[in-house]
Amino acid sequence: MEDQNLELKKYILQYGALLGGISVVFGLMLFSLDMHYQNETSTTIVSIAITIGVITFAQYSYRKDNEGFLSLSQGIKMGLGMAAISGLINVAYFLVLSNVLDPEMMNKALEIGMDQFLEKNPEASQDMINQVESMQEKFSGPVISSSFLIIASLLTGFVISLITGLILKRNRPE
Repeated sequence: MEDQNLELKKYILQYGALLGGISVVFGLMLFSLDMHYQNETSTTIVSIAITIGVITFAQYSYRKDNEGFLSLSQGIKMGLGMAAISGLINVAYFLVLSNVLDPEMMNKALEIGMDQFLEKNPEASQDMINQVESMQEKFSGPVISSSFLIIASLLTGFVISLITGLILKRNRPE
């Protein structure tokens, strides 16, 4: 029965590129509004909604084209593959954004982060402030930032594809 299943690769590539493209367009919109370095809850919610929508649509399309069947493992593989492709596209966009479009982006983001820290901890000592600044600088490099982007993308893709896969799964009768 395994040979009756459609190949996932086509769906992963197509919808992973779609998810990455939509995410880049959303990122460019944030950039044009000068909101790309802020960590607003609303932008996170919109990003997650986009991811849920695309992964769900991809799984549903696969199930429809696969005679109405989708196993949980297929749903998870599809979501993780899409998240990996989207994550790589987002890393490329992040590198272009932080090196070409807005080279001061990381400095602005660090400054906003420090302002938020000081707002929450007004009694922080200068030593503590220096430690926080040092940690921020260590974790704001392109390699670590890119790694976090891919890990976050994969983790989000896994959780979403697990949930949507459980909802949409329909196993073949044996």
